[in-house]
Amino acid sequence: MKTAQQQLAEGILFTDEYQFTMAQLYFRLGLHEKPAQFDFFFRDTPDYGAHKAGYCINAGLEWLIDWMHEARFRRQDLDCLRGQTGRSGQPVFSADFLSWLEKHGSFDGLSMRAIPEGRVVHPNVPLAVVTGPLATAQILETALLNHLNYQTLIATKAARIRESSRGQLIIEFGARRGHGKGVTAAARAALIGGADFSSNVGISHVLGYPPKGTHAHSMVQAFLALGMTELDAFRAFAATYPDDCVLLVDTIDTLGSGIPNAIKVFEELKRKGHKPVGIRLDSGDLAHLGIQAARMLDEAGFPDTTIVLSNELDELSIWQIMTQIGQEGARNGLDADHITRRLSFGVGTRLVTSAGDPALKGVYKLVALRRDARWVPAMKLSDSPSKIPNPGDKRAWRLYDRRHKATADLLSTKDESPADMPKIVLRHMTEASLQRSLNRKDILEVEPLQQEILKDGRLVYEFPDIEAIRGVRQADTDRLDPGVKRLMNPHIYHVSLTEKMWQLKQKLIASMRGAVPGKKLPPQARD
Repeated sequence: MKTAQQQLAEGILFTDEYQFTMAQLYFRLGLHEKPAQFDFFFRDTPDYGAHKAGYCINAGLEWLIDWMHEARFRRQDLDCLRGQTGRSGQPVFSADFLSWLEKHGSFDGLSMRAIPEGRVVHPNVPLAVVTGPLATAQILETALLNHLNYQTLIATKAARIRESSRGQLIIEFGARRGHGKGVTAAARAALIGGADFSSNVGISHVLGYPPKGTHAHSMVQAFLALGMTELDAFRAFAATYPDDCVLLVDTIDTLGSGIPNAIKVFEELKRKGHKPVGIRLDSGDLAHLGIQAARMLDEAGFPDTTIVLSNELDELSIWQIMTQIGQEGARNGLDADHITRRLSFGVGTRLVTSAGDPALKGVYKLVALRRDARWVPAMKLSDSPSKIPNPGDKRAWRLYDRRHKATADLLSTKDESPADMPKIVLRHMTEASLQRSLNRKDILEVEPLQQEILKDGRLVYEFPDIEAIRGVRQADTDRLDPGVKRLMNPHIYHVSLTEKMWQLKQKLIASMRGAVPGKKLPPQARD
């Protein structure tokens, strides 16, 4: 049960102050119920410094919708707002505005289209499109960005870790070093992105996965402090968990005592009819120690035991470990494939903090407003062309070529479908001279990316379980060109505009740059 303070902090007030100040301004001007449309999208894939993502994995939608359904203005929320005063000592929020919030300040009037969780997504494609009263759609911004940015960021990191591990078992265990209770969302996102299990017990049970873990160095240290040995500690653990025995072997001397003592315990388990699971290495040169551990376990008659590697791992370090094992195997006549097939990876800190790029740069932009019975496209200009959003009500499509690979994402106006175009013109987002044409016969499939999630606050979409979402992610990553999945210098996946969408954007840019204070937009900019 949440405390009153937690309910206050995590409920409808889980937003930024300026959302409420804008909402009150709209209320004061009679604009608060004017239909508006906002797009959520990110401008670029995560850049980790030494390496960069070529795609992202969408995540966080279900938890956002859950929050939206629960979030309501309660008496204590309104009392907090009522007590706020400005520099003059006067209330920031008026009584009539607070009364309106009490009666209408929920998200029940919002509709949403979105790309489902688990899908591969790319920059500038709207992942979620929110339509509804201007004031409440505005208030939603912070919570929406919080839920979708973070889980998408972590799911993306997990997908890259899975790629670099070549499909070997991945266990997420970042709860100890992550950012507060955000690690629960991180565990969910990691499972979507490619982790097989999590050590986080609570969320694992919620999502239907058995939590995984071994033991800490402190267990061995405790036995040593009491005058016993590492072998005594291993035997005690094996006696307690004879069929789930994974021993951490690097507390004292990995090769000199840890692995030999683990082998003694494994032999004892085997004589009793149990099958040992494996060992964990958490320090040192993990590639070298992994090779030596595999050799020692093979010679002792345990060729199928797992070797879990952990300690500040991410996609790049895992790739380096796998590469080093392959190179050493080739030089020394070892079966490198046998070694790598028995590896599992424990990933924690660098996954749940998305080390190298700790925030997805997702934004929530007003793109259209209802005016005089028509939708008027809205836009923000910028000195940086890449920051100028695409205006109006759009549709997002994915084009697949004859190889069954995704070749481009395409944004169109709401009344267009690339499937109906004999020739598809793909315009660059910002550069007028960059475009290409595709004959319809060269496109195997045209897929709409967004699905209806909410209609006037009512859920019209059935959320799949995590296992189904993972299947979606795997299918999408399988259909990516290998160059897009490269860890280093990935191939740029193109997101383009249709000719009609390009022309709408250019007209609006021209009209805004040519406008003077008080000047109305020309009619073509309002189409």
